[in-house]
Amino acid sequence: MDSFVAMTAESVGDLLTDAGAEVMVRSGRSDSYSAPREFSFEVKATFPNGMGMHIVARQFNYRDPWETTGRVNDLVDVMLFRDGALSHLPKGFPWFQGIEEECGIDEDRLKAIVECVKKVNVKLYLLQEMTGDL
Repeated sequence: MDSFVAMTAESVGDLLTDAGAEVMVRSGRSDSYSAPREFSFEVKATFPNGMGMHIVARQFNYRDPWETTGRVNDLVDVMLFRDGALSHLPKGFPWFQGIEEECGIDEDRLKAIVECVKKVNVKLYLLQEMTGDL
């Protein structure tokens, strides 16, 4: 079985910072069940191209002992922003096609999404709006 890679607010923040984004990190749910928030952590990032991402680990996942030990955050939800509003990517990209949120993303897929979003030329939105493709 594949090993699970636990993500933390800091590891996701570091991934985005290394990709050149401005990052804000906030922890949510603690190890205590009485914690008031429904998420484990959230990370917001803005890339130099103006694209933004909001990454949320909603809850700890529980695994069976043969998979991994204890509670882990191995899946996150990613929302994409452009000009301060939810957005999808222009046609031709492997992510966010007709949707603004990708759910259940593991670390490898998160890295791929970050690489994709940071390289988006935002002029593609205007071009695809002009041609009627968007």
